[in-house]
Amino acid sequence: MSGRAGRSDRPAQNEPPALDGVIHHPTRLTLVAFLSACDEAEFAAVRDGCRVSDSVLSKNASALEAAGYLHVRKGHVGKRPRTWLSLTPAGRQALARHLAALQDLVDTARRAAGSAAT
Repeated sequence: MSGRAGRSDRPAQNEPPALDGVIHHPTRLTLVAFLSACDEAEFAAVRDGCRVSDSVLSKNASALEAAGYLHVRKGHVGKRPRTWLSLTPAGRQALARHLAALQDLVDTARRAAGSAAT
């Protein structure tokens, strides 16, 4: 159950999937898409793969972590500090729901374009 009374995290059977406001931000969507392909990734690899700066990655990772979508693990490799990022199960589910909502938009646009052509 979310913070709003009476609102479930699952859409009703007749409701279309909804876009996730946390994931919808382009950098956060890129970040969760990148992490969906692996169990865990080192901060620098995510930064380079998403083509963002350290500060942009850190800010967006914090937002995803606050939403419960991202897990941050800190440790050391030798004497050097390292940070690893991974999606939580809730983050993977949120991404799947968000992608379903995007696909629903695409399908609706295609149907509208098809009916306009006839």
